[in-house]
Amino acid sequence: MSKSPITTDGEWLHNPHAGELLVSEFMEPLELESAALASAIGIDDARLSTVIAGTSRIDGELDLRLARYFRMSEGFFLRLQDQYEIREAKRALNGDLDRIVPRAA
Repeated sequence: MSKSPITTDGEWLHNPHAGELLVSEFMEPLELESAALASAIGIDDARLSTVIAGTSRIDGELDLRLARYFRMSEGFFLRLQDQYEIREAKRALNGDLDRIVPRAA
């Protein structure tokens, strides 16, 4: 594991929310507005807007809708959300994880 402050300092690395990746990797290249996407996948635009803003998470149902629409594997968007949350939790825990001694097998 690297001890370099460049890779371990939370200030150095941007942790993109799943909604941010949805916009930059899917919506922007297709010039797809949130209202059009929300309508296409059968959800309220306000719900999608909160995900895009990073104030709510992608859940299983939204993952299935997005995966179907963009022809991605089920769980793709949910994994993006989980990766974001794990990185945020590691940052919040700071060194607390290092103080936990793993149980011997």
